[in-house]
Amino acid sequence: MLIRRSADIPTREITDEKLYWSRREWLAAVGLGTVDVAVGGRAVGWPAQAREELKPTPYDLITSYNNFYEFGTGKDDPEANAHTLKPRPWSVAVEGEVKRPAVYDLDEFFRGMKPEERVYRHRCVETWSMVAPWLGYPLRDVIKRLEPGTRARYVEFVTLLDPVQMPGQRRRVLDWPYVEGLRMDEAMHPLTLLTVGVYGKPLPHQNGAPVRLTVPWKYGFKSGKSLVKIRFVERQPRNTWNISAPHEYGFYANVNPTVDHPRWSQARERPLGQFFMKPTLLFNGYGDQVASLYAGMDLRANF
Repeated sequence: MLIRRSADIPTREITDEKLYWSRREWLAAVGLGTVDVAVGGRAVGWPAQAREELKPTPYDLITSYNNFYEFGTGKDDPEANAHTLKPRPWSVAVEGEVKRPAVYDLDEFFRGMKPEERVYRHRCVETWSMVAPWLGYPLRDVIKRLEPGTRARYVEFVTLLDPVQMPGQRRRVLDWPYVEGLRMDEAMHPLTLLTVGVYGKPLPHQNGAPVRLTVPWKYGFKSGKSLVKIRFVERQPRNTWNISAPHEYGFYANVNPTVDHPRWSQARERPLGQFFMKPTLLFNGYGDQVASLYAGMDLRANF
């Protein structure tokens, strides 16, 4: 697995310094000032075959071109409408096959944990991609603290259901609330984050404030936003897009250029803010790190 410490990555490859708050300033701003901050935390960069893409997407593009149907189906709708979201106070319910079920205040949920900064290429479900310097907590560390039982084979993630805060939910474009899920080994992979910031700032509302999932080798719709519930379950969850269009969206959603969406090719992608398209990489280029999770599986059948 390619892991590079922050000190080994030139600042220009991670963030625009004018946008970057110190972690202590940021944590204080969101009410997490007593957390033990990992100032020298790890940064997970691009895999070897695509290091030329390390330059992050500008902050204004990351925060203005989004899929977040809870605030509208247009790419610019979330930025325009997400001001109605109230990310504080916020709680996350933990349920299911787990030793420590409870409703946790978000600040307490991460207390004592060390946030990590990671530069990911994160794919949407269509043809554009971005490189985002996310700040978050490894999901596996959270899972270990919650102590799931032996019957927990999957983790289900549920987004806030509140049509007042999320006016897009007044339209039945999807079966609300938004639900996603991972196999336990996917959730425990070190690349998987519970993300709380980008470019050193708290997550903007339109990017899934105050906490979202980030799974960089999968299409963007797997990364549920504004999470309010995490459930440990024995059976594979019914994820929202699979319910809505099962012939178009499977459970796994691994980036795979050889499997076209029924209505468009996924063989090429356009980095957000750029004109030219590039070949899409299997597993979004993270095959060296994650391919073993799917050994023996038919990736065309299990799309």
